[in-house]
Formats: sequence, C-alpha cells, structure tokens
Amino acid sequence: MTREGQAEGLLELWLKDPAIDRETKEELRRIAHDPKEVTDRFYKDLEFGTGGLRGLMGAGSNRVNRYTVGKVTQGLAQYLLQQERSPSVVIAYDPRCHSANFALEAALILAGNGIRARVFKGVRPTPELSFAVRHLRATAGIVITASHNPASYNGYKVYGRDGGQLPPEAAIQLLSQIRQVHSFADIKKMTRGEAEEEGWLHWIGDEVDEAYLNAVISLSRQPEGIGQIGHRLGIVYTPLHGSGNLLIRQALHRIGFEQVHVVKEQEEPDPFFSTVKIPNPEDPKVLAKAIRLAEQTRADLVIGTDPDADRMGVAIPDIRGEYTTLTGNQTGALLLHYLLSTMKANGTLPTDGAMVKTVVTGELGARIAQSYGVKVINTLTGFKYIGQKIEKFEQTGACQFVFGYEESCGYLAGTHARDKDAVAASMLISEAAAYYKSQGKSLYAVLEELHQIHGYFAEDIQTRTLKGMEGAKKIQEIMDDWRQNPPREINGSRFLRMEDFSQGLYGLPKENMLKFHLPDGGWFCLRPSGTEPKVKIYFATTGNSDKQASEQLQQLIHAVMGRIDEYLEES
Repeated sequence: MTREGQAEGLLELWLKDPAIDRETKEELRRIAHDPKEVTDRFYKDLEFGTGGLRGLMGAGSNRVNRYTVGKVTQGLAQYLLQQERSPSVVIAYDPRCHSANFALEAALILAGNGIRARVFKGVRPTPELSFAVRHLRATAGIVITASHNPASYNGYKVYGRDGGQLPPEAAIQLLSQIRQVHSFADIKKMTRGEAEEEGWLHWIGDEVDEAYLNAVISLSRQPEGIGQIGHRLGIVYTPLHGSGNLLIRQALHRIGFEQVHVVKEQEEPDPFFSTVKIPNPEDPKVLAKAIRLAEQTRADLVIGTDPDADRMGVAIPDIRGEYTTLTGNQTGALLLHYLLSTMKANGTLPTDGAMVKTVVTGELGARIAQSYGVKVINTLTGFKYIGQKIEKFEQTGACQFVFGYEESCGYLAGTHARDKDAVAASMLISEAAAYYKSQGKSLYAVLEELHQIHGYFAEDIQTRTLKGMEGAKKIQEIMDDWRQNPPREINGSRFLRMEDFSQGLYGLPKENMLKFHLPDGGWFCLRPSGTEPKVKIYFATTGNSDKQASEQLQQLIHAVMGRIDEYLEES
C-alpha cells in the first residue's frame, strides 16, 4: 500500500475511534477531501529528534495534539515503570497555545499509571526544568515547548533523572514502549480532581525558582558584586513573549544591574509571538525592537531569549556605536574567554578542565580553550550530548566541565542544569560586559582582540525548508547526492576530506550528517534538522583578516548552495 493509502486508512481509524473527541473529528472531516493535507497529517507518527517530539499543532498522527501527547506519555509511563517501582516526573511548559493543557494532560496520564507528577503553576524556562529534575530527585522531566519554532508548532521534550535530554539509547527504549500503545483507548488517565485528591498531582510554586536562581547566581565570576559599573551598564532585554522575563530580570538585579530596560511590546507571554515572525534569537531581525530601544537608551548590551529561555541572542555596539548582532559562535567565544580568564586570575582554573562543543560549532572557542590548557571535546549536534558528557565526567572523574556551547545560541556554564541555559548566559554576558567596561573595553573590542590572537573566523548557516512527505524525501535525496558524489573541488581547490557521521565516527552515535574539510582550514556541513522540515548547511572559514575570512565564506556559500539549488530546480 502507498503512503497516501496508508494515510487515508489511518484517517478513517481516527474518525471511527470512540476515544477521539468530536472537535478533533470535525477538524479532520474539513480536510478529508484534500489528499495532500491528509497525507501530510497521517503519513507517519511524529518522531523524536535532537529536541524531542516537535511538530505542527493540529489533528493527525503527524501533528502535536492531546492524542499524540497522550500516546507518548503512556509510553513514557510504561518505560519509567520498567526502570523503578515508584517513579516521579516534573513537568514544565512554555507560553505556546495548548502548552498548559498538554502539560496537564501528561500529568493526568502519569497519574493514571500510578506515577506522581509535579507541575509548575505557570510558564517556566526549560533550563529550570532540567535543574528541577535533580533538585526534586525525580525520575524524569517533561517540557511542553517547541523552543524557537513558529507559533504554529509545539513539542514534548523528555529528560532523564540526570536532568539531561534522553540519550539515543534511552530514546529507542521509550519509542519501543510508545509503539506498544496501539489504541488511544489504551491510555490510562485520571481526572484532575482524582489526581489532586489522591496525591498523584502536585503543583510547584516559587520555591524551586529560588533554588534555581541561587544556583545561577553561584556561577558569577564576581561574587562580591559588579560594583559601580553594574549600576551604570545599560542593558536592553527582550523575552520575545516567552518564559525568561521574570527570572532573568531577577538574576540581573540580584548581582547589581539596575539599568535594565525591557522591550514592553515583547514583555508578556504571547502564544502567537505577535511582534516577530519566528521567535528565534539566532535571527538578527528578531532583535530589531530591542536594538531600537538600545539606540534610545544608549545601552551597552542587547539580550534576547527564545520562548523557553534556553537560547540567547546578543547585540553590541561596534566601534562606530552602531549595534551589531553576534553569532552564537562569537557569543560563545566571549563567554568562554571571560570565564577562563577570570578563573585563571582567581586561581580557580582546573588543571583538568574541559570545554564541550558540537562538531558544527566554530573553532574560535576551541582555540581559546586550548590557550588556557583546557581540553576541547566535540559532540554531535544537540545539547543532550553535551549533557551526557557532564554526567560522564561526574561518574568517571575524567574532567571537570567548564563550559559547553553550540552555534545555535545555546550555552551552559556550571552543572546546575544539563541543558543550555539562557538565564545563566544572560547573567554572565552582562557580567562580562561590566567587567570589561571597568577596564575601559567594550565586548566588541574584546572580540577583536580574540581574533587578533587566535585568527579571524567567519561562519554562517543556510537552510532549505522542504515540508511534508515529499520534502522529507527530497532532503534525503540531497544527502544521498552529496554522500555518493562528493565534490572534487571547491572554488578551484580540491577539498581535503569528507566525514560521514552516519558511519559512527570518533565513537559518536551515528547521525545523518556530512562534513567536508577544505585545505585552508574551512569546512561546510550538511545535516537534516532534527526539529524542523529543513536541511541545514553550516559554513566556516578562517583568514588573516575579517575581510579575507568573510570573502572566503561568501565564495564557499555560493559554490555549495549553487549545487544544492540547482539540484532542487532540476528535480
């Protein structure tokens, strides 16, 4: 049977299933005569990627809805009950449409399976959930979020007892249990009244907030406070309608920052993210309102965080006083340099320190770490792999984790959480700006110094979005084309080598990713996104000047994207 035929058959099953409510069935009847829409909604079940379960909201097996959330939660319950006799789960959620409802649905299904659920009363950052799992000694955690995706998306992340996202082996075991849930009627569920009365559902107040904030503030490199500079440093912050507003402002206030201006139009939680197209701080356009406020207030620093406050974007004034947005690689390098230099000055730099980054993260941070004698460790894309390294370090004593980051604006200092933390990163980048300002330097000047010492690097990411079943097929065809027919040369120079990570290189898990290295130290990488219907192409070049590195970058992008776009046009 074709995928289209399978999709139509599954649609009929949903329409006939007595466990599915009338509203959902009415939505399905409205699209029943659109074969393309039916196929897209039912040609597969949503799968766990680098960021868990994520997709468009709506009715269907390939959508996020109460039934797909219910099926995953029932599978999770079965998985946890295999691990121990009395598991417990902490649940958090972001401000997206239906997030609170999905969180409650998950809690009531866990309760129906005899698993205690603790749910935050309001929206909370993802890193706080990561912290809370260990703080509350829970077996697992759930976050209902689609992170930086558009408002039409939602998602479901699962965390293990270490506070990190499930590693591949555990995710496979969980998926096995999810597949054993053959009918929605198999989902066990309590009512809210029953769950609360019998003690299976507990609501978390602000007591965990306080413990989390204390953990974040303990990361400060200026334990005595940042002094008068903190009172004068101008900061503009935007939570982009998300969950970071209160905790980030509290963290900044507690270490002495008083000139914090919040973008009013983006301050309150908004499930539609009405002032931005996509609430992703990686996109310079997302910080436009914050930069306008910074221009009015002559701020030293602009910070933006995504809806679940795990990613942080930064803009700073350049040598002319005009605001420029930093890449995740640049911000990561600045944070790393600040941490290592102050540790060295204070005599707290560990002799067995380690910095962890992903294989698509730029190399400036690696050069900085090596200059301080800190070991550099590479992982696959996805912060869960960085979290795994932290856990391994603690179990074996092999290294002391100092810092981890990825180019997609995710950073973690310390081990209070096992996921990227924009609350802690916002505090530390503000502290770094104040520290260097006390020395008469701007963050822009420090970044230029780092380039002069370690080399000039330029990076970029290009994407091609290809939605639906045909899009997924086309993405795989692109990967197959480059894998089977690697380029003989790039811009007139023979490429050095191809790394095919689907073969499980360097002891890393297998992943559908190709990285091509060039003789001059540049590289590019092709990788299907684990959270969105797109293929990502990462680029990096190095040179003796910013101009040279940037020119080489543009030439590399032109050559690679020309081949990809030509392939898409022909097919």
